[in-house]
Amino acid sequence: MKTIASKTIAFNGKFFGATPTGVHRVAEQLVAAMDALIAGQGGNGMDYAVVVRECVDVPHYSNILCAREDHWARRMHRIAWEQCYLPVARRKDFILNLCNLGPLFHRESATMIHDAQVYSAPDSYRLPLRLWYRLLYFFIGKRHKVILTVSEFSRRELVRYGIAPADKIVVVHNGCDHVLHIRPDEGQLVALNLEPRRYVIALANTQKHKNIGVLLKAFADAELADVELVLFGDATRTDFENLGHVVPSNVRFTGRISDPELVGLMVNAGALAFPSLTEGFGLPPLEAMALGCPVVAAPFGALPEVCGKAALYADPFSPDAWRLNILSALDDEAVRQSLISAGRLQAARFTWKEAARNLFETLNAVTRQSG
Repeated sequence: MKTIASKTIAFNGKFFGATPTGVHRVAEQLVAAMDALIAGQGGNGMDYAVVVRECVDVPHYSNILCAREDHWARRMHRIAWEQCYLPVARRKDFILNLCNLGPLFHRESATMIHDAQVYSAPDSYRLPLRLWYRLLYFFIGKRHKVILTVSEFSRRELVRYGIAPADKIVVVHNGCDHVLHIRPDEGQLVALNLEPRRYVIALANTQKHKNIGVLLKAFADAELADVELVLFGDATRTDFENLGHVVPSNVRFTGRISDPELVGLMVNAGALAFPSLTEGFGLPPLEAMALGCPVVAAPFGALPEVCGKAALYADPFSPDAWRLNILSALDDEAVRQSLISAGRLQAARFTWKEAARNLFETLNAVTRQSG
């Protein structure tokens, strides 16, 4: 006879079927890692279910049930589903929200807020989105039992902007070891005619705090004329030019690519450049390090916490600093090998197994207190 669990942990699965984002990928990895952890040591008296809002493909989990909503709820807008349907349908459960937002009217909840950038980098977000997130953060921070975040930096930011007190926030670092299980697809090297080690990869993102403009200026320098800057993601050359950026001829745009294609780019790149002015965590640099790709980063946000001494740091406001550090990572073999070795060691500290363990212990503690 099955033992009746004292509590059900309901994962808010609204991210399944949505356009992939970094936050969604973190949620997917955490759910999978939690499933593996439960398989290894049991659920500690709790049941687990992922609640989804649409007829979407959900990975098979051995120890986490998949709960699909009633037929009528499928037609609801995702915001209405999350704020109205989910807290009613799972009113007896403890709801775990991994993608910044969650139902306001369900106190028995934990919500992972990845960063405070709607406060610290307001110019990167449209006004309606910024106001909506600030409104929900205010109430989530006050009402939900625990706030999760992904770095000590983000924890300080959430306290700084009054979202939640420090003693209510628990840090669960991301993992990066998922990239080690992805087979590289080198199709982008062929499509863009790239020479291994003679290109640098970075995000194709026009948000102001991502600061890609400093890389465009650096790659306009004659010393980098024979090095390609490969920008991966949705933003296009036209998007950058419409914002007033001058895009040099040695910049390539991949568009949205698959995970195997991104891994293929990383393992063959001369370096990954990450000039963000703020980051709640900064997963791409760790992914690159795990794959043996040197990293040049800005010393801002959570990047020093995450990258440690395994990256070269460049002034995010100086194109010359980026040019010099990129050339060092590409052409100084001693520096390059040191970055690769240190990067692999640094990345090995961040695993999804450890993230799941921290999350599991937090949920166990908070549900016992509230139960």
